Amino acid sequence: MSIPKKVKIVDVGPRDGLQNEKEIVPTEAKIELIHRLAEAGLPVVEAGSFVSPKWVPQMADSAEIMEKITRKDGVSYPVLTPNLKGFEGAMAVGAKEVAIFGAASESFSQKNINCTIEESLERFRPVVEAAKEQGVLVRGYVSCVVGCPYEGEIAPEKVADVSAKLYEMGCYEISLGDTVGVGTPGKVKDMLAAVSAKVPMEKLAVHFHDTYGQALANIYAALEMGVATVDSSVAGLGGCPYAKGASGNVATEDVVYMLNGLGIDTGVDLDKLCEAGRFISNVLGRAPASKVSLAMAAAC
Repeated sequence: MSIPKKVKIVDVGPRDGLQNEKEIVPTEAKIELIHRLAEAGLPVVEAGSFVSPKWVPQMADSAEIMEKITRKDGVSYPVLTPNLKGFEGAMAVGAKEVAIFGAASESFSQKNINCTIEESLERFRPVVEAAKEQGVLVRGYVSCVVGCPYEGEIAPEKVADVSAKLYEMGCYEISLGDTVGVGTPGKVKDMLAAVSAKVPMEKLAVHFHDTYGQALANIYAALEMGVATVDSSVAGLGGCPYAKGASGNVATEDVVYMLNGLGIDTGVDLDKLCEAGRFISNVLGRAPASKVSLAMAAAC
């Protein structure tokens, strides 16, 4: 199958990227980052998470962020809503798209959200039903689609089963996440073959961590399979809590550079994107984790 001519990039930096930062990032800096990403041409910027501040203190200001951001036409600002209470909070501040977060690993589901996979799906059902009533889009995430820090390799059929249930429930798109970054192109293709037998390929997105340096290769393998939506994180924000000191989300700058080289249209201005990455990296007091950003800065 030929690779897509156009790819939608979902930047998860302001939510997935920042949520594990130990020091609380100022709200105004998060808002500025979201604005810069939208101005750089990102069509989707994940803006926050309506979870308990007790569990994720970094996301405690998500309602304030949603109230204060200037929304750009044509840009979506989804937020994570794991339950009905979170959904209602998101609706109160005008969210137009929400996301729910499942797993393909029973052990990960138990340790991450303290319930079985089936129980998590039942928790999500009222969220999806409420979203349908209000005309709000719901995106489904599936974590541990290649491997799990507790169970090791995950069978592609298990990923396909969870993905199909989220799709049948009403999720318009399913993002397949290699949470610990252990995937390789062959394993990714096997997983996508199994999932696409149950969910149309055009409804799938990929979300790779770069723990073992395989993220770009895995994205290319997914493109060859026909996937045209890629999650990534500006400046490579987001660590991997299961592999100490390892990198987390693949950097959006590196993804855009590769797609540009393939002649794939993303609509993203790489220079503005790198500026956004350097902005938030300065706020965090460290260099961007993007090789492209570092190389472009050195070439100036």
